[in-house]
Amino acid sequence: MKQIQEVYQKSSLPIKVVQFGEGRLLRTLIEPAFQTAIDEKRLEGSIAIVKPTGRGNLNTFQQQDCLYTIVLRGKQDGKTSDEAFPITCVNRAVNPYEDFEAFLALARLPELEFVVSNTTEAGIVLDPEDRFDAVPPRSFPGKLTRFLYERYRYGEGSETCGLTILPTELIERNGDRLRDCVLKLAEIWKLEQPFCAWVQKACLFCSTLVDRIVSGCSPEELPLLWERFGYRDELATVGEPFGMWAIEAPDHVSARLPIDGPGSPAFFVRDLAPWKQRKVRILNGGHTAMVPASFLAGKNLVRECMDDPAIHRFLTKTEEEEIVPYVPLPHADALAFSREVEQRFANPFLDHRLLDICVNSFAKWKERILPSVLDAYQAGNLPRRLIFSFAALLAFYTKAEEKEGELFGQRGDQLYRLHESDRILALVKEYSGLSADGYVTAVLRESGLFDELQTLPQFAHLAAADLQSIREQGAAAAMAAVTESGNGQ
Repeated sequence: MKQIQEVYQKSSLPIKVVQFGEGRLLRTLIEPAFQTAIDEKRLEGSIAIVKPTGRGNLNTFQQQDCLYTIVLRGKQDGKTSDEAFPITCVNRAVNPYEDFEAFLALARLPELEFVVSNTTEAGIVLDPEDRFDAVPPRSFPGKLTRFLYERYRYGEGSETCGLTILPTELIERNGDRLRDCVLKLAEIWKLEQPFCAWVQKACLFCSTLVDRIVSGCSPEELPLLWERFGYRDELATVGEPFGMWAIEAPDHVSARLPIDGPGSPAFFVRDLAPWKQRKVRILNGGHTAMVPASFLAGKNLVRECMDDPAIHRFLTKTEEEEIVPYVPLPHADALAFSREVEQRFANPFLDHRLLDICVNSFAKWKERILPSVLDAYQAGNLPRRLIFSFAALLAFYTKAEEKEGELFGQRGDQLYRLHESDRILALVKEYSGLSADGYVTAVLRESGLFDELQTLPQFAHLAAADLQSIREQGAAAAMAAVTESGNGQ
């Protein structure tokens, strides 16, 4: 069988975009927006990928000349859609851990205008111990600060060399948060004041919001896709037709970055807040509320959860009674979106692995679920199913075994790696073996993420009771019981 590089040719256009991250969301949502604009001659430029962490490698990207295929399939406008698209707009992929000079060289490209990132919710975090002279700096904000400093030096401080930064990490005001991290690191590193002024005046940090359910391809499915494509592609990935990339930016950005328009998931807005509330609480909150318990109950894919009447009912009642009422949109609109979300979750084509959703779940629970919990309490209601979701989170992050310095949870005979920050993994290692009450109390007290929950009446008590129920009865039975419990007053 042919290789993909024998069929397609990667872009030779000048690099206008540096993308921190090589994950599925970027490959399946962000890069197609650029690809469409390039194909339609609205944008003349290409993308360079930068690996933001030291885990893994870019070998497959290098072997395939940065070419890959996306498949978008599911329900769209009431009809079944199943289409494949080659992505050829990536010019190169750089690993700063292996070639730091190649990383810095990207900052000196004269045509460079934009930086895009997706490094998970835990990526935009200030690391005061990071170092300017590290090769490379440890954190993503550290790498970006070093990159911008190289750009500043290359342009001799000219505002015309400023960059527009478009983070897509799912955190509130991601552009503002990233800019604050960069400026704080510049202060910690004692970089000259003119550089800080250049960042503030010449560089624009735009907050954005993304939405597309994306899965990888199972080892069994890949050969079937290759047969369909007529070539081998190890990077092929699958997503749903629905896509959204909302960018809060002034008009001059959309003029320089014409990636919106018919058929594109990208569009520019003046205010992200309504889109953010709808997406984070209903779609992402639904995922985070349902997934840890569903995995422990034996499910592996999102659509398997929707095929299970008990889990489906848990999701529906959680959305309709504990999430939708507190979304600051007209109730009918929020409810309609929640029903659309359930259809998207049930996409028969999409193998969306629960373990992929569970990466960095503590940060996700704080961002996606905590606001609904606080709103429910303020309204005088007791969000029992969302409280249960916190217990399920702790049950999922229960240490079963440590191998080569990494922690694993256990479901039956299966070990699964716990992907979390070092701080959370340390808490899991120390406290998950305690009683349910002791584990809940320790996480609330020491994680630094859930201070508000410590003062909510009955929260810790009910979460501990739910955790004990999961331990004794199993996640499926515990979830079924809490589904019908209703919201207390």
